Amino acid sequence: MRVVVQRCKEAQVTVNGEITGRIGQGLMVLVGVTHEDTEKDAQYLADKVAGLRIFEDGEGKMNYSVTDVGGGVLSVSQFTLYGDCRKGKRPNFMAAAKPDRALELYERFNLELSAKGLQVETGIFGEMMDVAFTNWGPVTLIIDSKTTA
Repeated sequence: MRVVVQRCKEAQVTVNGEITGRIGQGLMVLVGVTHEDTEKDAQYLADKVAGLRIFEDGEGKMNYSVTDVGGGVLSVSQFTLYGDCRKGKRPNFMAAAKPDRALELYERFNLELSAKGLQVETGIFGEMMDVAFTNWGPVTLIIDSKTTA
């Protein structure tokens, strides 16, 4: 699994003209799933996202997590995170998991975040969505459950 985490002042997702998820301060998280991902990947990433110390303390140092600051998470499924752009100009999405499996792990990721006491808002899986947010910092991180830096 792969997530793009963006610290935000506010975020919302709209589907067919209706807001389906909205948060204030917190994290905007795009979530991608690939074929070999398991529940362990969802658990690992939820733990990592909930604990990321990317909110500033009184001295301006990134010492607080979204949990520490009482923030929310706007989680949006994003199969294009597994787009392969190495050949040609059109991305290849063969590495993205099939929708049924992707939905299962996306929902597991969200449940794991909720179990940690976080407010989790979402879009609608598989739908065309409009996502709007104010990136704060900006702070943007990419985390992959299969690799280490």
